[in-house]
Formats: sequence, C-alpha cells, structure tokens
Amino acid sequence: MSTPLTKHSEPAKASSEATPATRRKRRPAGMVMTLVGALLIVLFFLFPYALMFVTSVKTRGDVRKIPPDYLPSKLELSNYLTVWSFPAVNVGKSLLATAVIAIGATLLVLLVATPAAYYVARFRFPGRMPFLFLVLCTQMLQPTVLAVGLYQEFSSWQGQVVWVALILINGAFNLSFAIWIMQAFFSSVPKEVDEAALMDGLGRLQTMFKISLPLVWPGIVTAVVFVFINTWNEYAAAFVLVQKPELQPLTVAMPRFLGLYVREWQYMFTTSVIAIVPVIIMFALIEKRLIGGLTSGSIK
Repeated sequence: MSTPLTKHSEPAKASSEATPATRRKRRPAGMVMTLVGALLIVLFFLFPYALMFVTSVKTRGDVRKIPPDYLPSKLELSNYLTVWSFPAVNVGKSLLATAVIAIGATLLVLLVATPAAYYVARFRFPGRMPFLFLVLCTQMLQPTVLAVGLYQEFSSWQGQVVWVALILINGAFNLSFAIWIMQAFFSSVPKEVDEAALMDGLGRLQTMFKISLPLVWPGIVTAVVFVFINTWNEYAAAFVLVQKPELQPLTVAMPRFLGLYVREWQYMFTTSVIAIVPVIIMFALIEKRLIGGLTSGSIK
C-alpha cells in the first residue's frame, strides 16, 4: 500500500522543488521588462528637453533648414552669451522679475496657508466644510478668465510695484491648493501631540511652529514646489499687467525673439534652457523631501 503513495508523492515533490528555480528564471526577465519600460518613459519625457538644448546650440542657418536637422552642423555655444545682450529682450532683468515674483508669491502663500491649514485641520468650527468648498472653488478660476477684472484692478500700479500686484495675484490663485494639501498633512498628525505640548505650557502658536511644522515638512515642501512652479510659469496675468519690457517676466519677454521679419528660434530655446536651470536646482536640493511629501499620503 505504501508503494503507490510513494510514486504519487515523488512528482509532487519534484514539482515543488522546481518552483523556486522557475521563479529565479522569470525574475530577471521581469526586471528587464521593468527597466526597459522605465527607460522608455524617461526618454519620452526627456526628449523635448534634449531637443530644446540641441536647438539652443544651433546656428541661425541650421534652425532655418527645411527639412530641419536634429543635430547641429556646428555647436554654437556662444548663443548662451549672445542672448544676454540681445536688444529686444533683456534676459537678465526678465529673469530677475520672474525670480522676485515667484519667490514673493511662494512666501506669501506659505505665510497665509500654514496657519489657515493648521486651524482647519485642528478645529471643527461652524461653516468649516463650506469654507473648504469655497477654497476649492477658487482653484477653478484662472487669471485668463479674470483678465479684464485684473487689469481694471491693477492698471494703475506702475513701475516695479506691478511685481507686487503679480505676487498678490499668483498668491491668491495658488493659496487654495496649498491650504488643501497642507491641511491634509496637519490632519495626519494626532491631536494628542498638540494636546501634550499645550499641557507642557506651550502656546498655540508655539505648538504649531515647534511641534506640528517639523512633522509636516514634506507637505509644506510639496506645496512650496507646486506654488513656485505655477508662479514661475504664469503668463496671462503678467501679459495683461506688465507693459514695460524691462519689467516683464521671462514668460512674457521670450516671444519677442520671434519678430515680424526675424525669428531667432535658437535664442528663444537658449533662454528656455536658462529659465529651467533654477527650477532644476531647486528640485535637486529638495528632491528627498518632495518625494516624501508625494508618497506619505499613500503610506499613512
């Protein structure tokens, strides 16, 4: 009676022993497919930037070729020097204007959104949900829709004061996103942490700055990055309000490379590369905190 059982058990044992080997064979193939897929995605998103850089080092003749060549016949690295003295566009002043407006709007949003998000997350006051809904509704409005109203409101703001107007406008349009994302992070911190700090003698503001803020840094960094990028790339409000070329940010000044008779595409792409360098540096400095902010919601 024992012989049939032995015969039937041997194939089962053999198949069970073959399973790890099969898995080891399948694992490299799966890893290769994953790496190939990830590489294709990276190339897909990097191709426009690579094309932008290649065009920025082309000569005017290479840019005008029909059909165009993807690679330049000569590396014109001097474009990165010529663009700073181009008569139609003052790249230095435009870059300064963009930086001032982006940094100012980001600081304004951070100053207003942090206590607002903390209060909304910690207190259940009457009208809390309508307030959050109203904040969310403001995200549906864009400067392009309100261009006429913005011009009537800030048309008298002349000179560098117009930068203050753009800081206020960009801060207002990015405030809702910052409040929503930051209040979600504040809500993830247990209330008992704040209650313990209050019992130890800290005030409400001290509790927010010394206890809660260090725990929600990933969320704050995430909000700051998105506000900064949105302000850096803003076009509609700046186009309507800023009339003087020396005060215009890069988004408004760059199209002047394309004149009626002369189109300096190589200089426009050169300025585009210069414009994304500060953003790349910022991402490199805060990459770890940004990834933590984007993924901590799913983990918690």
